[in-house]
Amino acid sequence: MPNKDIRRGAYSPDPYRKTREHLFSLRSTGTYGMGGMSLSKGVVLITILLVAVVGIYLVDLFGLPGSPGSGEVPVLPAVEVREYQGERLDSIGDFRENSIKGPQHVNISSYRLEVTGLVGSPRSYTYDELLTRFPHYQKVVTLHCVEGWDVTILWEGILVKDILEDAGADPSAAIVIFRAYDGFSTSLHQSYLDDRNILLAYSMNNVTLPAARGYPFELVAEDRWGYKWIKWVTAMEVSNDENYRGYWESRGYSNLGYLNQSFFGFL
Repeated sequence: MPNKDIRRGAYSPDPYRKTREHLFSLRSTGTYGMGGMSLSKGVVLITILLVAVVGIYLVDLFGLPGSPGSGEVPVLPAVEVREYQGERLDSIGDFRENSIKGPQHVNISSYRLEVTGLVGSPRSYTYDELLTRFPHYQKVVTLHCVEGWDVTILWEGILVKDILEDAGADPSAAIVIFRAYDGFSTSLHQSYLDDRNILLAYSMNNVTLPAARGYPFELVAEDRWGYKWIKWVTAMEVSNDENYRGYWESRGYSNLGYLNQSFFGFL
């Protein structure tokens, strides 16, 4: 439509008419700007580019998860070893379940190992305290069950004598009574625990003890019958009561539990 020039009182063509019509046409057909590219596609492309740039910046700043400098260490599932220093090991699955109340499931956040009795400083250790406070050791030991089966395992744990020393155990005390989460108990001479470097194990064949095997701790009572290998250990009491009888000992099993002697008897 012509534009009236008021000052001259005459009509002249609109010099911007074609430009406005062209812009209106582009807007209506969705091809406004970016050399004919659609507006929506342009926005998506710009967004992708921005995300990529920000992502590269963040990776450069913090590193990928698990990469050097990221501050994160990826945790992979433990793999059970079946051979150690040329010796063939049995599997965790080769054990037979014969505990008095079935596998126990201990809440590790509230777990405590109590060390009492003839000690200078009674202790109450958390699981993490035990693992960080004392040196760790490995030993291949075979468990022999009175039922007639046996398993050879690579055990890893802490020395019972280190725990007793930390609590100030009376070195002249005769025995240490062990108690478990399920009510099971047994006893062993303190001299045997010291001289044989007996382990309180938290791992077997490079795998953390499963619940069925006594998590968090099982006593590796080498050269003793399997009923001396107490699982789910919660307490150690230093004592001079050599008449104490544990769960199976009070039912007729030998109190000493020597492998080279009958497991049945009150000696």
